Amino acid sequence: MMMFRFFSAAAAFLIACLPAQAFETRAQAAWVYDVTTHTVLMDKNGEAALPPASMSKLMTVNMLFEALKDGRVTLDTAFGVSERATNMTAAGGSTMYLQQGDRPTVDDLIKGMIINSGNDACVVVAEGLAGTEEAFAEQMTERAAALGLENSQFANSSGWPDPGQRMSMKDLGLLSVRLIEEFPELYTVFGQTEFNYKNRAPANANNRNPLLKLGIGADGLKTGHTQEAGYGMVGSVKQGSRRIVFAISGMTSDAERAEEAERIATWAFRQFALKTVVKAGVQVAQADVFMGEADTVGLVAGADVQLLIPALAQDGLKAEVVYSGPLEAPIAKGAEVAQLVITVPGLPEHRVTLQAETDVATGGFVKRLTAAAQKLQAEYFGAEAPAS
Repeated sequence: MMMFRFFSAAAAFLIACLPAQAFETRAQAAWVYDVTTHTVLMDKNGEAALPPASMSKLMTVNMLFEALKDGRVTLDTAFGVSERATNMTAAGGSTMYLQQGDRPTVDDLIKGMIINSGNDACVVVAEGLAGTEEAFAEQMTERAAALGLENSQFANSSGWPDPGQRMSMKDLGLLSVRLIEEFPELYTVFGQTEFNYKNRAPANANNRNPLLKLGIGADGLKTGHTQEAGYGMVGSVKQGSRRIVFAISGMTSDAERAEEAERIATWAFRQFALKTVVKAGVQVAQADVFMGEADTVGLVAGADVQLLIPALAQDGLKAEVVYSGPLEAPIAKGAEVAQLVITVPGLPEHRVTLQAETDVATGGFVKRLTAAAQKLQAEYFGAEAPAS
């Protein structure tokens, strides 16, 4: 068998789209991801383990969401409030103003962590699920590793400054995608703009996400700020059938963070268009067949293929069909026999599995005898045998 590589005439319509204009972010680290097409649009120091500030609360939220999904708690489950939790309010930072003697429900605590960014709420959740915050932080680290977050470790539940509290922008982005896809009903809290527990702090009741009020489809996720980390944000925006997630860190001010977040969202949607580049069942190319009733078989995609196409063009897209052949009969309709390799300027290579368009039965005796003779002739004379 030989590896066949050729440009598909049927894929020629892909040519003549252009790479997006370069985007220079002011963030020290950034990771931008198109959820719809699983495409990384930007990676600037995306795997660097950095102080995540309150953005690491997303891992605490994930742990609580998982406990809800597993049935270990319900939205009505009430947790106690320890002195350690109330001390988080006295220490400064964001809070939902819990007091000892309070019995906040899981529903209250989810809103307190997400909308108020409450450090006290995170400690209550940690102690309620694991007994101590230290044990919970260990569980967070273990769970992050199990989820494939390769540059995350935790020393606490809230993102309070600690040398042992680190996450990468890529990990924050991937965790955000998980929260969106695995917990769609619970995720809606991220889009809520206000929560005031027992009317204790009207001034702290508003969601800090600067994109929620812009009407651009933003529905999450979390801001963060410490002196060490600077101003950071994990965001998600959905427009039409597309959703993007981004994580940025190291901005110098609240205003710069808000401006950069909007710039990134605007760039991601306006510099890339979602296009159907291959239709399901439409022949892309043909593959040679050996010992079959037919000499070739059509190659088709089993489902529509959608890709992000950059808005401006230089070199264009390239589509190449790759398979080991000739394919040997019999071949069943739908058998995965080849790949369509699509190269988009400035984006990762995309591979699409191609299937046999029809059944190809084994040829009759004469057909097989002729094919065998041609193959022997080719091997003997060192030439390529004609397709049969």
